[in-house]
Amino acid sequence: MTQLKALAATLVVAALAASCALAKSDPGKSDREITVMTRNLFLGTDLQPIFAATTLPALAGAAGAGWAQVQANNFPTRAEALADEIAASVPDLVGLQEAMLFRTDVPADGPATPAETVAYDFVGLLVDELSDRGLRYKVVSTYTGTDAELPAGWPPTKDVRLTDRVVVLARTDARMKVSNPRSGAYPAALTVTTFAGPLTLPRGWASVDVKVRGTSFRLVTTHLDAFAAPIRNAQAGQLVNGPAAGGLPVVLVGDLNSGPGGDSSAYGILSSAGFVDAWTGSGGLTCCHAVDLHNRSATLTKRIDLVLTRGGFVPVAVDVVGEETADRTPNGLWPSDHAGVVATLRLSK
Repeated sequence: MTQLKALAATLVVAALAASCALAKSDPGKSDREITVMTRNLFLGTDLQPIFAATTLPALAGAAGAGWAQVQANNFPTRAEALADEIAASVPDLVGLQEAMLFRTDVPADGPATPAETVAYDFVGLLVDELSDRGLRYKVVSTYTGTDAELPAGWPPTKDVRLTDRVVVLARTDARMKVSNPRSGAYPAALTVTTFAGPLTLPRGWASVDVKVRGTSFRLVTTHLDAFAAPIRNAQAGQLVNGPAAGGLPVVLVGDLNSGPGGDSSAYGILSSAGFVDAWTGSGGLTCCHAVDLHNRSATLTKRIDLVLTRGGFVPVAVDVVGEETADRTPNGLWPSDHAGVVATLRLSK
């Protein structure tokens, strides 16, 4: 009998511990609510000077200056601030844009020898910071877009390779099942003319299907074109007829480079296709801080980072993160040039 009592007591303690852990990871959330986040991590520099270069020395010089800016913008430190944002709201799913992978190669020979030495893996650094906070997230879907390598500095001493990714992170202890990871490129893509020749800048999407308490939906994250409205609008239409097609309700999170307060054409295409903005009312600005991330106060003028839903969702709470001076790193860097958006949604039965 004593052993049975001891066993019963152990089971009760274990059940209480599990209950407390669940309550801690989902504070105040009902079992039919899901929290999602969109976060542009910011690649760390402005690529326009590279596109505009007209000679090899100018191209390598612009690439070198861009690489120096990436290093000064110190993603390992910014990852700590971004992880703090995620830890504050504990989203079940996170859509990341500009989730960069930077690699280097010595000596400089351009893409002849692909650079493989990892300098910064934005996703790996962020997931590690989350783990340090007791949060378990994993990559469940990835789209890999622009992958370009250039000599950095003149005369160049190394090559820098930039790989752009769109990523879905899922919390492993959340009460949901994730399946059917998919990703793809939009047929519409911008091509810029550079000294090194034409450079196509593909954009794309990543998605997963999610089941919560018997209800299924699709989470899609994307980063629409930043430079050309006609390309961006075409991509919005391709999104509607591609990953967002089918019978499942859809949550779309991402940097759409379109929305109230800016060019609204792509936003309008999505709205016409039945997508509803989780944010209502004024405010909610998300773009953009200065390229060096050192502006003393927020300089956000547009709302282009969005959470949109179609079918089966009721917004419970929506918040902007990364827009207050207290969100900056100890050395004064904003976590990104964008603010992020977190939304808790109630699933219809």
